[in-house]
Amino acid sequence: MTGQGMGWTKADPDYQLPEVDTSRPSIARVYDAVLGGKDNFAADRAVVAEVQKTFPDGGGAARVNRALLGRAVRYMAQAGIDQFLDLGSGLPTVQNTHQIAQAVDPAARVVYVDNDPMVLAHGRALLAENKSTIVVTADLMEPEQLLARPEITGFLDLSRPLGLIMAAIVHHILDEEDPYDLVARYTSLLPSGSYLLLTHFSNSSPEARGLEEVLLRTLGRGQLRSREEIARFFDGLELVEPGLVHLPDWHPDEPVSRPLDISGLLYLGALARKP
Repeated sequence: MTGQGMGWTKADPDYQLPEVDTSRPSIARVYDAVLGGKDNFAADRAVVAEVQKTFPDGGGAARVNRALLGRAVRYMAQAGIDQFLDLGSGLPTVQNTHQIAQAVDPAARVVYVDNDPMVLAHGRALLAENKSTIVVTADLMEPEQLLARPEITGFLDLSRPLGLIMAAIVHHILDEEDPYDLVARYTSLLPSGSYLLLTHFSNSSPEARGLEEVLLRTLGRGQLRSREEIARFFDGLELVEPGLVHLPDWHPDEPVSRPLDISGLLYLGALARKP
């Protein structure tokens, strides 16, 4: 989870991309491979192959998570949120945060943060003509330093409400790294009226426990937590209805098939407002 300590804006045309170690899998590239993307390497695809042996959903859970992101960002934008900080954003795919938010409000501003230098490179290409979105490569484990970075403070107005997105990222923070303290430090720095979107692997199925074993062995990260443990991340915040639920049940755009399959059961998530 440690980043490269660098950031990029369109005012920095001479930025040199750090060398990418293709022999080691990364969370962002594994997620890209699960979604069927092309921005990954053999080491990342090897992790996905192992994942599919224990969690054979064909990438369905990643797509469920991505769809929820879209619905929640649209909800926040329609509620008047016009700036977003997307932590652990991963590699660009269909319906990114800025595309969803700017479809509601073309002036909405989005900062993507990730620790994989490939995210920076692809974000730079994707956003070359978008003056309302930037990518920053930074250490997510240092909230105070991250939110004090001039690239971010010069782009977002941190005195006004914003949407903080922590989708599919907190389960990669191990217990010994105190994820509850980390999330609380982020939310404590947000102004009243801000939102937190957080999705997290849950221990809802035997297949999920197999997934955890593979991720811990191959990436060193990817920890299941119970509903009660995930609910703690929202302490002090006001949950938006229907609260903490499996992702297909959060403001679905179409009827939800029952029973939920392993893709639908993997994540729990919620959107919450800071009073």
